[in-house]
Amino acid sequence: MSPDLPTRIKQCARDAGFDLCGIAPTRDFAELQVFPKWIADRKHGEMKYMEARDETGELKRAALARVAPWARSVVVCAINYNTAHPYSTQTEATSRGWISRYAWSREDYHDAVLRRLKQVEDGLRGLLDSTGNWPLATGNLHFRSYVDTGPLIERIFAKYAGVGWIGKNTCIINQQLGSWLFLGVIITSLDLADHHLTADLPAPDRCGTCTRCITACPTQAIIAPGELDARLCISYLTIEKRGEIPDELRAAMGRHVFGCDICQDVCPWNRKAPAASAEEFEPREGLVNPTLDWLAEMQPEEFRKVFRGSPVRRAKLSGLRRNATIAMGNSGDKKFLPTLIKLCEDSDPVVAEHARWALATLTSERYSPPGSEKGKDRTSVVP
Repeated sequence: MSPDLPTRIKQCARDAGFDLCGIAPTRDFAELQVFPKWIADRKHGEMKYMEARDETGELKRAALARVAPWARSVVVCAINYNTAHPYSTQTEATSRGWISRYAWSREDYHDAVLRRLKQVEDGLRGLLDSTGNWPLATGNLHFRSYVDTGPLIERIFAKYAGVGWIGKNTCIINQQLGSWLFLGVIITSLDLADHHLTADLPAPDRCGTCTRCITACPTQAIIAPGELDARLCISYLTIEKRGEIPDELRAAMGRHVFGCDICQDVCPWNRKAPAASAEEFEPREGLVNPTLDWLAEMQPEEFRKVFRGSPVRRAKLSGLRRNATIAMGNSGDKKFLPTLIKLCEDSDPVVAEHARWALATLTSERYSPPGSEKGKDRTSVVP
């Protein structure tokens, strides 16, 4: 096999629109060893997919060999999704919500990135077909592409592919591009790290003594450098968590209605992060600083229309409305009182419960529903 194959693979990635590409071997990296304890400590919360196990009962994500024993190399591609819009920490629109930057896009990033990965995969097959050098594959030639859907921890392979280092906030950070990166991986049976081909060197950690992300996290979800307790993370609470949000975490959620960017917004490596060139990562109308009452009162048909093909659908309508209700309570803006009073009687019990909390937060009073002795009209709020 030609020694410049890695260079040609990276050119395929650039041709597909990726900003970065590297190649990692499939080893039991030290970072993977902490995953079983993280799961055992329940720090993944309700994300049951993280617990996926093989037929022997071992966690799949703890070792790639458990799900792809044929794998010998991982091609990691990254694409910038940043936009020119201000960061959440640069605006003071407390009466408006915040949707995480990655979810603004016109096309679901899973689809946008996977389409490019398939193009790289096709290019790689073409390179091999043209050279006839198939023997470096283990058995039949295998490729498997994933974008946030595979049983592997992408950021660890991204580190060993030289794409970036793992920051204290657990995000991959690249010295030139920052951390606004979507990752995609191609697992292959090609042994690119051996046979006179060199895998990329791990990216050096350049966080140094900086702890801005740890300090800035409102819920203190970064419990140690590089270690996240998902149960405290605003992204987890607004996207993955179903039902009621713990009372003690609601105030710290601020105006976040889907995801959270704070730990990336304060990162020095993102101060001069360039804007993405891919058009599909431009924001949809209305998703940058959306109005809270619009989201809180959204109906199913509008939800399907507005968020068709969007990762925001993962929160489901109930979760999005719940989050918007919490944000109204945190806004300090009493213009939301009529909306919250109406939501206290919402047919969705989760939304109604959080509306009562939000109303009490805004007024320091409790809501008396219509028909009660102290609430003869719909706007009755009593001490």
